[in-house]
Amino acid sequence: MIDIKNISKWYGSFQVLTDCTTNVKKGEVVVVCGPSGSGKSTLIKTVNALEPFQKGDIVVDGISIADPKTDLPKLRSRVGMVFQHFELFPHLSVTENLTLAQIKVLKRNPDEAKKRGLKMLERVGLIAHKDKFPGQLSGGQQQRVAIARALSMDPIVMLFDEPTSALDPEMVGEVLDVMVQLANEGMTMMCVTHEMGFARKVSHRVIFMDQGKICEDCKKEDFFGDPSARSPRARDFLSKILQH
Repeated sequence: MIDIKNISKWYGSFQVLTDCTTNVKKGEVVVVCGPSGSGKSTLIKTVNALEPFQKGDIVVDGISIADPKTDLPKLRSRVGMVFQHFELFPHLSVTENLTLAQIKVLKRNPDEAKKRGLKMLERVGLIAHKDKFPGQLSGGQQQRVAIARALSMDPIVMLFDEPTSALDPEMVGEVLDVMVQLANEGMTMMCVTHEMGFARKVSHRVIFMDQGKICEDCKKEDFFGDPSARSPRARDFLSKILQH
């Protein structure tokens, strides 16, 4: 579903990604973890071309992002993205947030868009809040609306960029519950997250990054179950997070 081939990216003279190569198969849940500043968020944003890259290619469902002929807005409409800070429109109601992109990008008629949006809102357990504005919701509720909005576009894959890091600890669970449910339903997912419990529970593979490079790309059983076989940086990372 996603094929990342030798991606390198620079900000000026500073290289943020170095020869990153990996893939995500249909129905697979891949967690990307690592220390802050390791390039995790940059990598996931290259998958739907929110971050340009200077070298390599990414192919999503057979479509090359590096190909200048590729219709990037059309591709993005099929790749759901959930951000750290929700990115909801504060002046629009929850229902309007759910329908706007469907109408503008997918050209759905308003009734069809509303029906689809409310169905996804129900899926994340927030149908009672359909007429509220984002500012009237908790952080966890806003993030669940953001997930419902992404799902309303019928994505072939979902990207999550640290979806719980801006939340109060009490709200993390309600967002992860929705993500676990999606994973169990077979949604193809790539998640940048610090939630190692989630990674152990639902991921198929774990990618560990450090200093813009992919240091580990292995099954979760190998990553968590056999730290001694990991690279020194990954071992150090695991020793700090697994002892608590």
